[in-house]
Amino acid sequence: MRDYRDIIIKPVVTEKSMSLLADSKYTFIVDKKANKTEIKNAIESIFEVKVEKVYTMNVKGKPKRMGRFEGHKPNRKKAIIYLKDGHKIRLFEGM
Repeated sequence: MRDYRDIIIKPVVTEKSMSLLADSKYTFIVDKKANKTEIKNAIESIFEVKVEKVYTMNVKGKPKRMGRFEGHKPNRKKAIIYLKDGHKIRLFEGM
């Protein structure tokens, strides 16, 4: 069994994800192989909250260029977590 901290990689801090906080929706970058049940259990154990729903999406990496060198950003998996009423993640409260 994998450690829960290996499943949740980092939170997403963008204008759109910050506007979703009012509806108790939190966005995270997660491991590509993680399923919804693993993500739910990881969030509940790390942040001690109750998760209502988990939406996941695979995001394709964008092509990037630096001078004459071309490359692309890596593909990643993003999860939007819906929390039950009255639950909040303290990590996002100061933002």
